[in-house]
Amino acid sequence: MTLFLEQMLNGLQLGVMLFLMAAGLTLIFGIMGIINLAHGSIYMVGAYAGTLVIGETGSFLLGIAGALGAAAVTGVVMEMVVIRRLYRRDHLDQVLATFAIILILNQLVTILFGRQPLFVPMPPLLAGSVELVPGLVYPVYRLSIIVVGLMVAAGLYLLINRTRIGMLVRAGSTNRDMVRALGVDIRMLYTVVFGLGALLAGLAGLMAGPILAVQVGMGEQILITTFVVVVIGGVGSIRGAFFASLIIGVVDTMLRAYLPGLLRHVMVGSEADALGAGISSMGIYLLMALVLLVRPKGLFAADS
Repeated sequence: MTLFLEQMLNGLQLGVMLFLMAAGLTLIFGIMGIINLAHGSIYMVGAYAGTLVIGETGSFLLGIAGALGAAAVTGVVMEMVVIRRLYRRDHLDQVLATFAIILILNQLVTILFGRQPLFVPMPPLLAGSVELVPGLVYPVYRLSIIVVGLMVAAGLYLLINRTRIGMLVRAGSTNRDMVRALGVDIRMLYTVVFGLGALLAGLAGLMAGPILAVQVGMGEQILITTFVVVVIGGVGSIRGAFFASLIIGVVDTMLRAYLPGLLRHVMVGSEADALGAGISSMGIYLLMALVLLVRPKGLFAADS
């Protein structure tokens, strides 16, 4: 039972990390109609910027500010210089343009920092572990990731459903021409949405730093899973992104933790490990296929 609870917490931690990525991506894709392959590169920029600031100042809080600022500025500049010219273009043009941004940012980071992975020191206040239940000792930092992710989810819910900006965002996702006709500066709205999505990606990148290596191309590793979250949750739905992220995080973690052991009961150990690892890596894609068979538009409509 202790191992099960620990893996559940690991799944939740992975889920909220995916949500921070997927929330911005689903806003950009659902509202602006842009396939932004460079969203993972903004995640990388946030991780590197936060690592640099922490290394220079020794302050994790300043690192958070640096990561958020760098990611938001990168997103806004990207939207104004490149993305703004792609709104009425074919999706193939969007894919090619944002893929080019991936190559440019990866090469720029390589020139500035090299290809050696960087490691972010654990914040001293969050470096220990806490006993949640008898026998279950869990790292404080991973718990803090879960708490931050849930707080961001609550904040986004209030922003989207309880504010004027959220009303405009929801209206823009359904009828952008009507929003423009009502006198709303739709270009500024798109810039704000893109900047918000970039900020969330930067936050995810920084929080991943003490757990994963900060390295060139780290954004591409999580981007595919993030797109799966968006598809399962429903394009344009923050609520869908939240629940889909948690589901995928838990399913992926549980498959990797338990499937090889279950297969050992019916197969040779090495074969069971190989087959279990293969099926586990495909698990979220099989889940996506099952969801789309039942609900082709995802779990939730693009209304929140």
